[in-house]
Amino acid sequence: MIDSSYFSGRDLLRDSLSFSPDSPHLTFHPGITFTHQKPRCERCGNQQVHLFASFPCSRCQKECLYCRNCIMMGRVAECSELVRWTGPIPDHPVSAGELHWKGQLSDGQQAASDAVVLAIESQNELLVWAVCGAGKTEVLFHGIAAALKANQRVCLATPRTDVVLELAPRLQEVFPHLEVAALYGGSPDRDKYSPLVITTTHQLFRYHQAFDVMVVDEVDAFPYTLDPTLHYAVKKSRKPSSALIYLTATPSLEWQEECQSGKRNVVTIPARFHRHPLPVPEMQWIGRWKKAIDKGKLPAVLEKWVSERLAIKKPVLVFFPHIETMEKALPIFQTLDPRIQSVHSEDPDRKEKVNQMRKQEMPLLLTTTILERGVTITNVDVAVVGAEDDTFTESALVQISGRAGRKADFPDGNITFFHFGRTNAMLQAISHIERMNKQGRERRLIDG
Repeated sequence: MIDSSYFSGRDLLRDSLSFSPDSPHLTFHPGITFTHQKPRCERCGNQQVHLFASFPCSRCQKECLYCRNCIMMGRVAECSELVRWTGPIPDHPVSAGELHWKGQLSDGQQAASDAVVLAIESQNELLVWAVCGAGKTEVLFHGIAAALKANQRVCLATPRTDVVLELAPRLQEVFPHLEVAALYGGSPDRDKYSPLVITTTHQLFRYHQAFDVMVVDEVDAFPYTLDPTLHYAVKKSRKPSSALIYLTATPSLEWQEECQSGKRNVVTIPARFHRHPLPVPEMQWIGRWKKAIDKGKLPAVLEKWVSERLAIKKPVLVFFPHIETMEKALPIFQTLDPRIQSVHSEDPDRKEKVNQMRKQEMPLLLTTTILERGVTITNVDVAVVGAEDDTFTESALVQISGRAGRKADFPDGNITFFHFGRTNAMLQAISHIERMNKQGRERRLIDG
């Protein structure tokens, strides 16, 4: 007897199965197809020739082409087959859609929540453009509940593992009558069937026409923006008739223009849930800051800014454009307070250091753009050193600015762009934030 919960919605390699599948609801498809002799991986959509390679295959007894792009999920080769389920989906728990949440949405959140419910019911596409700290997750609750009550399957995809690990327990708490599946590299939930799946975008390669509702969080974030196979994965994992919800605080310029022209269905939340305006960044000329750091000194204006905050025990995040420069600066900062540390994407102690900041056990943390999203530290001030660097795009600077003022008890915060020359990205980021504050006041979503 075939277990439909194991196969339903999944894109499985036949080689990976420990038994010979036999069911009229299973179909078999080539792992790699060719159009005008150009290969395409049917699991991840890769068509880049340099991401294919050949190996001597014992099964087909020839040099067999395989896809390197999704090799971490098992090898899809020229003679491989993908197994897909065409039968009915498993029954969901009767009370799966019961929402156990006693919070209250702000006016802006309520308008967005209503738009999400409507998009799900009508199987349409919607962009939720919400400022950092607006409470995007809560905006999804009623839409997810409506879908689950209709026996639909919901996926929330995000580019980063740490966001999956943060969101899964929150959604499990408000939907206690189902088992949420959290998927990322090495996840123990990989083979679990669930009506509600929280996953990294890479894990969507494992699915085919599985979801009635697809929510893509941080749609502007790396690597989703730069990897066409992740866009393919989102499309492939949705059912032909399904809803698609995008979430972001910083849509691309192209998407912003589409929103303004009416080409893209959008709902905006221009204010945070606590009804205070977004802190607006300041710009401060810092001179040749790299030369100063090379000489073992901090520029005077930066040292003064940092020292003032250390004196009053104000938590501080200091963003640098590159790891090398940040690590040179670290021992200089530590002369001001030896507890100061640095963090970057390859740091094995990254989570521990962020937690130390949250618990106020560390006064200041130097960081790359790895902490531009998804981090909330109460009452924090933010500095961007070398804000003129190309690393700091408009999107990055808006997200970095969004670290300040997130809590209702501390809705303000200083954000300073320390620079050796103003850039369009800096000016556009400030304009973006001011524009959102203006919209929030016009819609009476901001007090005062």
